[in-house]
Amino acid sequence: MKKAENIIVGISIGDLNGIGSEVILKTFEDARMLELCTPVIFANVKVLSFIKKTLELTAPLHGIDKIEQLVIGKINVLNIWREGVDLNFGNNDENVGKYAIKSFIAATKALKENHIDVLVTAPINKYNIQSEDFKFPGHTDYLNQELEGNALMLMVQDSLRVGLLTDHVPVNEVSKHLNEKLILQKIETIKQSLIQDFGITKPKIAVLALNPHAGDNGVIGKEDDEIIKPTLKKLFDKGTMVFGPFAADGFFGSNQYEKYDAVVATYHDQGLIPFKTLSFGNGVNYTAGLNKIRTSPDHGTAYEIAGKGIADYNSFKEAVYTAIDIYNSRFQFEEISKNPLKTKEKQL
Repeated sequence: MKKAENIIVGISIGDLNGIGSEVILKTFEDARMLELCTPVIFANVKVLSFIKKTLELTAPLHGIDKIEQLVIGKINVLNIWREGVDLNFGNNDENVGKYAIKSFIAATKALKENHIDVLVTAPINKYNIQSEDFKFPGHTDYLNQELEGNALMLMVQDSLRVGLLTDHVPVNEVSKHLNEKLILQKIETIKQSLIQDFGITKPKIAVLALNPHAGDNGVIGKEDDEIIKPTLKKLFDKGTMVFGPFAADGFFGSNQYEKYDAVVATYHDQGLIPFKTLSFGNGVNYTAGLNKIRTSPDHGTAYEIAGKGIADYNSFKEAVYTAIDIYNSRFQFEEISKNPLKTKEKQL
């Protein structure tokens, strides 16, 4: 990993009929962003110029045909297709979904080959991206296949971090997925991420119970007593500062989450409903556990406001900031790992 100076941020365009292009362009209209990083948007400069004109935005675009042609300090648009695209803001369009995936696959390839330092993905429509060539529920599953490690969804907003034991799993199947192996793997992934990605030396992790009132001693389900508790004890006995399972209903309302560096929910909505309530549109979806860095905003395509120029870009901007911060943190972690004595001497 190179020293963190003007990081190259690769950006996949997402669903062109959604708000992705708008929040990307609004983020980089602020020239100060280009002092922190150099964006490379995987799309087509003519299509983006059309969207820019339609929405009356001002971000200057620099079209390139090869990644090697990128210019530091400019908003680079790498042309990964040549033809025009018929856009109809707010519509679910299978053809537009193909371009979203074309952009994402090209950006992932560039990330693997170190042409970009981090990847920020604009929102896709999980329905219209499906094809014979792409049969993944979303970004994370594809990244887990293409990159080294074990992907884990970690929602981030300042010191609030919420991870998931299961993510895109139907509620009636969650209990079937919970087992000791899964819990050990997910907690270890979160612990390692907190250390190397967020600079927390001895992280404290809270785990939410699956059942109401943590099962009430088996009266409302046995999973918490028979699976989660003994697994957490095993982790704690080996030195991981993990606590729980806590009854989920009052955990956030009583501000207990503030005592921990991360909270682990057992299923998707259990974690994301309180997270999105507390983060007020400034949250970031970070894919922890991989050898590369990927973030995204915490919202979807927002078809209902697409093309109107009113989309809030704060979450996308925070996704860029978070990717940069994690890159810097990993760089520092690697430096310390290479020479811990020298680093300690500097601190003294």
